[in-house]
Amino acid sequence: METFEDAISDDRFVLVDFFATWCQPCQMMHPVLEQVKAVLGDKLRIIKVDVDKRRITAARHGVRSIPTLVLMRGGKELWRQSGAMSKADLLVALEPLLK
Repeated sequence: METFEDAISDDRFVLVDFFATWCQPCQMMHPVLEQVKAVLGDKLRIIKVDVDKRRITAARHGVRSIPTLVLMRGGKELWRQSGAMSKADLLVALEPLLK
């Protein structure tokens, strides 16, 4: 079974979505992330982390507000954004980093 640390240490790009089930902006991001995944396909893997169930993981990665998106590759943070975003804004932010 793959651990969170294994997943973010991968050589592929991984977008980590730190969220909570009770968070309305987090819920708004779910369809946005699905649309972004459809556009970017195999360039990006998306992992969702429920901060209520994985508090230590969230704290270890400096998550202070939700939703927080963190783009990682090889265990290194490449980009971070807190708060909800539109599909267009998220694609504009991510696409140059995925080259």
